Amino acid sequence: MQNTTGKTALGLDANVGALICYIGNLVCFLGLIYSIIVVASDKTNKLSRFHAFQSILLSVLPIIVLFVYFVLAGIGVAIDAVIGVPIFSIIAMLLYFVLLLAFLGMFVFMILAAIKAYNGEIYKIPVIGNLADRYSN
Repeated sequence: MQNTTGKTALGLDANVGALICYIGNLVCFLGLIYSIIVVASDKTNKLSRFHAFQSILLSVLPIIVLFVYFVLAGIGVAIDAVIGVPIFSIIAMLLYFVLLLAFLGMFVFMILAAIKAYNGEIYKIPVIGNLADRYSN
């Protein structure tokens, strides 16, 4: 499974297929759908499989983080309503700005990984890249 050039199982060049895994996420998570298709169908091309797994992890991570944030923020607002002091609402607002910075960082990593994928390189995003490498083999 060391093939990093040539065609994917879907007939695209390997670098174009890897690029679509990331760029498609800018349009209604189409990159996530394409990445799942690549993982399910392409068993030989290392480049496209690695970037598909990395794109899946990069797409799912913000959804999980937002879910946890909204649950915790809802609990905090309920506690604020009971005690009458908006401490948790202020903390939730500050965490919202931290989340915005984190999502901006994820967007930058997505663009950087898309450029590297189109150049045919295997670029590992910190933490996520090691998981993607393990799953793509």
